[in-house]
Amino acid sequence: MKNVFRVLAIALFAFACWISGGQQETLAVSFPQFTRINTPILAQLRNEADSMLNTEFGQKIDLNNTNVRGFRGLPGFYPTLATKIVGNAPYKAVEDVLGIPGLSESQKQRLQANLENFTVVQSADVFTQGDDRLNNGIYD
Repeated sequence: MKNVFRVLAIALFAFACWISGGQQETLAVSFPQFTRINTPILAQLRNEADSMLNTEFGQKIDLNNTNVRGFRGLPGFYPTLATKIVGNAPYKAVEDVLGIPGLSESQKQRLQANLENFTVVQSADVFTQGDDRLNNGIYD
């Protein structure tokens, strides 16, 4: 039965090609016009997130812009302590994180021990709009 359908499909294809005359219109494109890059326009199109990767933001956990999942690499931070950190942003200095109200002594000790892993960069809308910092919809 499968062979019958294959033969019919091939015959139908051949018939369609025969009716169309077997001719197709060919379009030629000059590639050099598409390969020229206008760098000033590309510089304008660069988004804020890409620019921040060249700062400390790309190497450390930014307390003002990182979402809760960014703290998963630090033992004891995800999700409870990370949620408190994100919920109390923005911070002016890394040490400001120690002043979050309601921290337990063990949480303060964890923060103190990891201050060198954090940075504070000016808050950017591209990272902080909506509730994406608390729940960005990525689940594994």
